[in-house]
Amino acid sequence: MLAMEPLQQDDPRRIGPFTVRARHRESAVCVHYLAHGPDGTAMVVSLARPELAALVAFRRRFQRETRRAEQLAGGWVAPIEARTDGEQLWTASPYVPALTLREAIALAGPLPERAVRILGAGLAETLSRVHATGAVLHGLAPDTVLIAADGPRLTAFGALGAAAVAEARPDGQLSVKLDYLTPEQAAGAKPGPASDMFVLGLLLAYAATGTTPLADADRIAHGEPELDGVPGELRPLVSRCLAKRPEDRPSAGTVAADLALEGAAALAREGWLPASLAAAIEAQAIKVPTEVASPAAQSAGSGTSGVAAEAERAGSVTPEPVDAVAARHAGGAGPQAAGTRPPGGDRSGPGDGARADRGTTVLAIPPARGAAGTAPAGAVPMPAGPPPTPGMTAPPAAVPLGVPFGVPPTAPTAPASPPTPKPDRRALLIGIVAGAAGLAVGGGGVYAAAGEDADVKAEPAEPPAPRPSKMAGLPPDPLWRYEHPGTDTSPLRATVWRDRVLVLTSEEQSSGVDLRTGRRLWERREAGSLSRAVPVNDELCLVDARDELLWISAQSGKLEHRIAKTTLAGPGETLTFESVSGWEGSTVWLTGHVRKGKKLRTYLFAYDTVARKWQWRTGITDGKAPHTPRYGLVAVRSADIVLRQDSRSLTPAQVKGAKGRSVLHTFDRASGKLLSSRPLTGVGPTAGVVGDASGRLFAAAGRELHAFTSGDGKRLWRVPGAETPGKDGVFAYGTPTLRGPALYVANRYQQVSAVDTATGRRLWTRSTEAPAWDDTPGTALSTSGRTVLAADGAQLTAFSARDGKRLWKFQEAGTEDAPDGEATSRYEALQGGGRNLVVRRDRTFYALPVE
Repeated sequence: MLAMEPLQQDDPRRIGPFTVRARHRESAVCVHYLAHGPDGTAMVVSLARPELAALVAFRRRFQRETRRAEQLAGGWVAPIEARTDGEQLWTASPYVPALTLREAIALAGPLPERAVRILGAGLAETLSRVHATGAVLHGLAPDTVLIAADGPRLTAFGALGAAAVAEARPDGQLSVKLDYLTPEQAAGAKPGPASDMFVLGLLLAYAATGTTPLADADRIAHGEPELDGVPGELRPLVSRCLAKRPEDRPSAGTVAADLALEGAAALAREGWLPASLAAAIEAQAIKVPTEVASPAAQSAGSGTSGVAAEAERAGSVTPEPVDAVAARHAGGAGPQAAGTRPPGGDRSGPGDGARADRGTTVLAIPPARGAAGTAPAGAVPMPAGPPPTPGMTAPPAAVPLGVPFGVPPTAPTAPASPPTPKPDRRALLIGIVAGAAGLAVGGGGVYAAAGEDADVKAEPAEPPAPRPSKMAGLPPDPLWRYEHPGTDTSPLRATVWRDRVLVLTSEEQSSGVDLRTGRRLWERREAGSLSRAVPVNDELCLVDARDELLWISAQSGKLEHRIAKTTLAGPGETLTFESVSGWEGSTVWLTGHVRKGKKLRTYLFAYDTVARKWQWRTGITDGKAPHTPRYGLVAVRSADIVLRQDSRSLTPAQVKGAKGRSVLHTFDRASGKLLSSRPLTGVGPTAGVVGDASGRLFAAAGRELHAFTSGDGKRLWRVPGAETPGKDGVFAYGTPTLRGPALYVANRYQQVSAVDTATGRRLWTRSTEAPAWDDTPGTALSTSGRTVLAADGAQLTAFSARDGKRLWKFQEAGTEDAPDGEATSRYEALQGGGRNLVVRRDRTFYALPVE
């Protein structure tokens, strides 16, 4: 078992805020220490080996794997603290008495079928969270999976954590050897999420039989696995995980549902381990050095420490021999003499043999969750139990995904309706490879040379059925993830068509994505466009291609109608559209140029997409050369529309005339006549502005949020800015989102507010709890209006629209931050999508089930 060893001469006595007390174990890249934090909590602190920490490649990968661990915190993943810069690189997580899977097999032999099911379901639940983003875990190995009293734990989140060997190469690069190989890696291909499923199959077979079903790289690539020892009911699932072709392997969600439909935590609640393993884990808990519980617990000499001695004198702590623990689990009574110590000193657990730990004293700590009894005074604080599962109610202490330094969640206590069984299909998606690039077969494992992570493009498969959020604070699992292919660098525009299809347009092509499955339905090269597609009716969407207007079936991509732009212009005229300003019903408003001879005029157009004819065109001011002015739609009313010109296309004369203010233009909907052009006092040309159907406008004005009447620009009310001072002393709200009598708006200090549109009264204000950055989060509402979304470059945060309760935050596990000096792609919640929220980050899209 994981024996505690005295510190060696070169071991640090302090790592960050932690006081080091003993050696816990070693791995290829780290030395793991038992330590205590400032509050006395027992922690495992993993310190990177200095020779590896000196490598730039190692430091980059260490940072990426640490971020992934932070993003996955919750469930079967413990929250961590970390230092990823400076001389020492380390992570720290709460100490949990446990054995590695390899140690458990060595101690007790193959696990019973029920234990294998719980083990596999817990791992698959974690893999499902990773694979939902298209990432690869690369962290499964017999030494990275822990067996604890209340369920499994995963301790590695990339190639470094699972490395069997890690070395610095002479050229300064990093070489990492993994224990397990997959057929696609043996063939020279980069691994995808299905590679994790193959390794999970190897681990399940190993847990069930005590041996690996594929002994070497040649058999992994070409041979059939030996599964005779795997229990009959488990054998088909393990066999599918070990399929040679990645597309034939089941998804993580399917495996989790097949192994434990009610969830791993529900099955583990009543105990899940053989008596010998439960005894060894409890014995390890008893053996935690007293010094970890409190730095003041040390006493002079080699006898019992101060805290332990005090407890023993009070008769409250009885260090119990390992043999007695095993006997009690087997049904025996075991010695219970208060105040006594095991004969011959403290013994290590089964499998290590009897050994005296001179100078080390022990103190009983709280039993594992579910065991009887309470913690004695002075005991080491222990983390709570396992995560909840689909269909289970949320516990009181919930850990949001990606929030580090929290307390691990307790297990759920009351079952709800079971989740819908997931169909037996392959992995959700093969997308961003989160492991090492430049993989090459080496011996029985994989050598990963340092380098940038690569992208693997593939069609998404049929996803599992929607899965409810696991617990309060954890986001819903994405139903699918779609990464748009293509190498063009032109902007990618997105339109949600009738809550069924995501229509994407770029200069290179147009394409449709099924909102139910995330599968690409079609693509058309001739339909490249720099404008968004416009919904026409229940069948078609309109695409403004280079020389034509195209009416395309949103579901099949079939071209139904096409009109050359030359036929839309008058005699001798040439027509060029610049942008789509917006649309409502069958009307779309566009800006563009009409050239006749040497004369060039700029217009705002209204076009009926169903009747396929012009409604009107109105001359507007030319933009700053060579730009046609882009107009954004601010408000649509029964009689008029309100638009604002993009500030980048304003001419010097327009800038001078506006005097630093936004100018809003109101046009008659029926005739296109310009009704007014009115500047808004205090509202800058780039400030967020939105209007409602009643004639009110809402805009960021300096440090405040103002409401105006659009007719005369009179201010109706104002909302003061946040009290938090900005770096430049300027406060700014973002663009509000309207729904009924309330608007929802965020500020640059990560505060989100609901405001009464009639009075300006704040209904609630909450924080996203993300770090403030140089931009303001965008806001959106779910289709039902019950959930408010705030999106920025760090995360997507959900709030209850009714009372502002912070529900969860969503982050991409495994997605890398932008290099220094480059902008980070921000999240965007797209309006529409029905019961599923469509989330965008650059060229990647997700579907989240959101109320």
